[in-house]
Amino acid sequence: MTLVPRYWSRGPLLAGVPSERRVFRTAPDTQLVGFCHWQPNRLAAQTALLLHGLEGDCDSHYMHGIAAKAYTAGLNVVRMNQRTCGGTEHLSPTLYNSGLSADYRSVIRELAETERLSRIWLIGYSMGGNLLLKATGEMGGAEPALAGTVAVCPNIDPTRCVVELERPGNWIYHRHFMTQLKARLRRKAALSPDKWDLKGLDRISRISEFDDRYTAPDGGYRSAADYYDRSGARHVLDRITVPTTIITAQDDPFIPYSMFVTPVIQQHAWLRLIAPPHGGHCGFFQRTRAHEDRYWVENRIIDIVSGRW
Repeated sequence: MTLVPRYWSRGPLLAGVPSERRVFRTAPDTQLVGFCHWQPNRLAAQTALLLHGLEGDCDSHYMHGIAAKAYTAGLNVVRMNQRTCGGTEHLSPTLYNSGLSADYRSVIRELAETERLSRIWLIGYSMGGNLLLKATGEMGGAEPALAGTVAVCPNIDPTRCVVELERPGNWIYHRHFMTQLKARLRRKAALSPDKWDLKGLDRISRISEFDDRYTAPDGGYRSAADYYDRSGARHVLDRITVPTTIITAQDDPFIPYSMFVTPVIQQHAWLRLIAPPHGGHCGFFQRTRAHEDRYWVENRIIDIVSGRW
């Protein structure tokens, strides 16, 4: 479930869809790049702001998949890159991390104020899901333009997720993330050679070691443990005041289902949990059904935003 959707050929899903590259300044020294796909009458349409997961970008296969469906359903679509992702290492002096929810609060404000959009849905996968849930809780009811949030397999408690990711049985995912994170750091170091000390980088074998040495201090955290604890959306879920859906699979290899079986989620007036037994990590591959393709979670997201589910 986790791996097959990544390699299943889908063709050029956004071919023919109008696209506008846009730069959002979210801090004095930081810019994020997004790609906007506007409906002919953008003010009359709802908007889906999409955010990818760890070591993804706005062109990840699932980002194109949900973007194509959302646009076809009549929504404006904004595919965001997190800091340094999608070839944007030069647009921020920092690395990206799971706590940078202020970036997306800034993007929402800009879309609401500059484009006068009034019904913005946040849709995030994995780390992106955590970031958007965190932003949703932090905003509370302060942003009238926010219509709702959908998070797919969000790592709302990074401490527990990293423990699972580093288990031997998850070596294939862990190795992938480690390889990509190290390559990104080397690209950052090439831009700012005096900032990053790469000595010993090759000997780092665990993502918790990488975060302790690089991600945490870069983000202003005392340690990896401090970073994991403070960056989790679990701390602000009780402050959410808009319709919010969490979709996770009970067999996700590194997002423990038990994180979501809590009173805060189970009894929250604005939170809905959808947790099928199978789906892997953001996979949810299904047999083709009448009027639906194999990508179950993409179809459910459109149902949720459209008010059909």
